[in-house]
Amino acid sequence: MITIGIHKFFTSLNDLERIFRAPGRFKFEEHNVAAHSWKVSQYAMFFGTIEEMNGATINWKSLYEKTINHDFAEVFIGDIKTPVKHASVELKQMIAHVEEKMMEKFIMEEIPTDFQEIFLERMKEGKDSTIEGRLLEFSDKLDQFYESFAELKRGNTDKEFVIMYQQALTKLLAMPLPVSVQYFRTEILNDVMQEDTQINIVDLTNEVLNKTT
Repeated sequence: MITIGIHKFFTSLNDLERIFRAPGRFKFEEHNVAAHSWKVSQYAMFFGTIEEMNGATINWKSLYEKTINHDFAEVFIGDIKTPVKHASVELKQMIAHVEEKMMEKFIMEEIPTDFQEIFLERMKEGKDSTIEGRLLEFSDKLDQFYESFAELKRGNTDKEFVIMYQQALTKLLAMPLPVSVQYFRTEILNDVMQEDTQINIVDLTNEVLNKTT
């Protein structure tokens, strides 16, 4: 009888280092899914602290599990461009369904039986109405904001990054996390607009701010 070990899961983590975000576009800096997940966990740790300092109760175990694991399913389907993924509600739901089923299949086939229920819980969709789920969504969008900002700062004229920057900024400002949003808007965004950039970040940012005030 062949027993299932954790080895397959551990080796699959290497695959996340070879899946690059925003595929097919010229980029000055490549970003892989493994690094993205780590950055998202760092953003969530900071903004979770901000929320906690202002009276929120944070389930830190849940927050770290959600952020670290949120894109593991891209091992199976790769990084699908945001405009494609969000082209319609139906398409987004279909992609989420495929990810969920492939994740379940992987867990049942590759994770030791004693850990399967735990992994099913940890690997499920983490973006929900809890404060941890909202911090995950905020942090995920913040990394898209920073990745597109890095390209615009260096003069990447691909309009895709202008769209990514403004879409990420719009969604960040609309998140139902008023404390985190206020800190982002008054502290971080101010620093962003003071940076010396090849493409006019101030104008791109103000276009969004003018629509959200």
